[in-house]
This record gives sequence, C-alpha cells and structure tokens, in this order.
Amino acid sequence: MINPKILIFSAGYLPGYRWGGPIRSIANLVELLGDEFDFKIITYDHDLGMNEPYAGIAPGTWCKVGKAEVYYASKASLRLPAMVRIINSIGHDVLYLNSFFSLDFSIKPLLLRRMRLIPNVGTIVAPRGEFSPGALMLKRLKKRLFIACARALRLYDKILWQASTNFEETDIKNTSLKTPCILLAKPVIVACDLANYMSNASKRVKRPGTLEIAFLSRISPKKNLDGALSMLMDIQGDITFNIFGPAEDQLYWQKCQSICNALNTNIKVVFHGEVDHARVKEILGANHLFFFPTHGENFGHVILEALLAGSPVLLSDQTPWRNLDILGIGWDLPLDRPDKFRAALKRCVDMDNDEFTRISRCAEDYGKSRLEDPATLEQNRQLFRTAFNNNLLKINLNLQERS
Repeated sequence: MINPKILIFSAGYLPGYRWGGPIRSIANLVELLGDEFDFKIITYDHDLGMNEPYAGIAPGTWCKVGKAEVYYASKASLRLPAMVRIINSIGHDVLYLNSFFSLDFSIKPLLLRRMRLIPNVGTIVAPRGEFSPGALMLKRLKKRLFIACARALRLYDKILWQASTNFEETDIKNTSLKTPCILLAKPVIVACDLANYMSNASKRVKRPGTLEIAFLSRISPKKNLDGALSMLMDIQGDITFNIFGPAEDQLYWQKCQSICNALNTNIKVVFHGEVDHARVKEILGANHLFFFPTHGENFGHVILEALLAGSPVLLSDQTPWRNLDILGIGWDLPLDRPDKFRAALKRCVDMDNDEFTRISRCAEDYGKSRLEDPATLEQNRQLFRTAFNNNLLKINLNLQERS
C-alpha cells in the first residue's frame, strides 16, 4: 500500500531552531511516523530573523531531511502563482498547516484551496497556541478583523482542527468560527532527542538568600519577558536573572532594557543572547529556576527541557503544564496576580539546598514520565488517518455524483 502523502506548511523547520517548539513537534512526527506517511514539508529557506539562507541548502529545491522531503522556499517562491505550481506538483493527500495567522503558511494555502486552485484534500490546521487568551490579546483588533474576514470567506469550512491540549480545544471552540471539528493530538516527544537533558541536575548547590534564574525563549511580547522583569521588582536577595534568546523585536527589547535599569542593585540581569540548542542542558542545569510567564503556549518544549534538566519552573497558567505546585515541581500562576509570582520568587530565594534538591529530582522524574507516550503517538496517527479518510470519502462521493 502506498503511504498517504502529507504536505506540511511550517514557517520553521530543521536545521532552523529559532522558530521554537513547532520545529521539534514536526521533526518528532516525521521521525516516529515517517515509515507510515510520506511527509513533504514547505518551509522558509532561512531561520527566524535571519536574511541569509541556511548554509549548504539550495533554496527552491526538494531536499531529503531525515524521513521527509523538504522544500526550502524564498519569499518570492511563496507568492501565490509560484505556490500554486509547487503545491500542484506534489499530488498530496492531506494538507497540514501549522498556524492560523501566518500569511505564507496558512492563509495563502487556504485561499488557494477556497478558490479551487489547489486540490481540496483533507486539511488540518494546528493553531499552535495562537488562540490562547493571552496570545489573542496581542494585536487584538487585527486578529479579530482577520477572524471575521475568514468567517465571511468560509476559509475554514470542512477543516479538521488539531488541539494539542484540552485547554487548546476549549480555546478553539471559543473562537467565533463555524462550529469546528477538533481532534486532540498532543505533541510527540522522541526520548533519544531529549535524553541528553537528563541527570546531573541535582548537583547544583542552592544557598538561602541566593537565586539563579533562567529565561530562555525568543524575546517577543508573547513570551512576556517584560512581565518577568517587572515581577522581580523589590524581591530581596542576591539574584541573577539570565536571559537567553534572540532579540526578535528590537522595540520590545528596548522596553525590557528600561525595566532592567529600574531594578534594585541586588538583582543582576545578564543578557546572553542567542544560544545553540545543544547548550540548553548546560544553561538550564546551571540555574535554580526556569521563569517563563508566557502569554500562551500550546505545549512549551522548553518547559519539558527545563524539567528534564531538574529545574523547577515558574510559569503562567497559559500553558498546558498545570498543577505544578501539587506535583512539587514548580508553579503555574495567573498573570493578573503578580503578587503570587513574587511570593513564589521569594520562596525560591529563601529555599535551602535540601528543599531545592528534592524539587529538582521531582522535576526530572516528572519530565522523564512525559517522554514517548504511545497514546500520544496514536493520537497523531489518527489525526492524519482521519484527514486522509475524509478525503477519500469526498473523492468517492464525487465519483458517485458523476456516474
């Protein structure tokens, strides 16, 4: 039997890493399901915030990357006429779009589908956390206008939605789009991919009155670095706040720097800039706390990486990582309660080495328990099978009508 062909649109893919978690989600899917499905991926020929194409890759050609074929596209090749030619040359069975708001990687393919310029195959949209309340508050009017236009144009009729968590399923239902068909399919994690994050984390020493904090993410409004810095105001103790990640939005970074300048002298802020993914274990393992009050994540691979490194996590309640205090591995708190964040930060400052070691080991054990869940892999398999079978059903109905 010929494997179903899955055409994936994603702004970022390997060897890129600046696009964050979606790259790992798709790469893991390809690794674990690449023998059952024929994956073809269309992505940018450059990493986020970069102008130069990836080294050693010829843009505008199909390249074999692991178990997938990848088309590295320039901006010019993603204009509508060129996109029509690329898509129609593939003969795909399922279209898988890894965004809701991306112009090149979601809106354009759906417009072409609506205009019948590309095959009307089974189509999956994965919003990747874009519908979380915190994420929707950013550029709120622009997003509301697009959702209204999309509804009027019926861009999302007969679409299969992927929800990465039960929380995201609720977020999708809360949009004003037509009653959606939603399947839950959590991101799959390849154990060998993250195995190097584990162990040795508990060797850090934690003295009461001191705290080493890591913030590791793209520096953009959605990730809420300014909120994290503001919550550090007036926290006592010898604190170092280490910021890792590319300054994606320069105006936003300037805002964060102005907050840094207003902090008390007992808080040392160090901006390390962009780091290679291979150093994440070292970075997270060298700090006592991963602080990430994000406005919205549909999964948050960096959160899992922090746990595997034995780092307690202090998060907003806008991620699927919940009940962390009950689990004894951190905190998930509402963004409108900065007092609760400050209380958690104070507790971390006061924590002695025995308590820190206990929490660190619990975090690492919990992270290990989330690796390569067979049920999660089956959810993703059924997501593609459902889209493929719906497409076959449409073809059969069309043939019956013609006869």
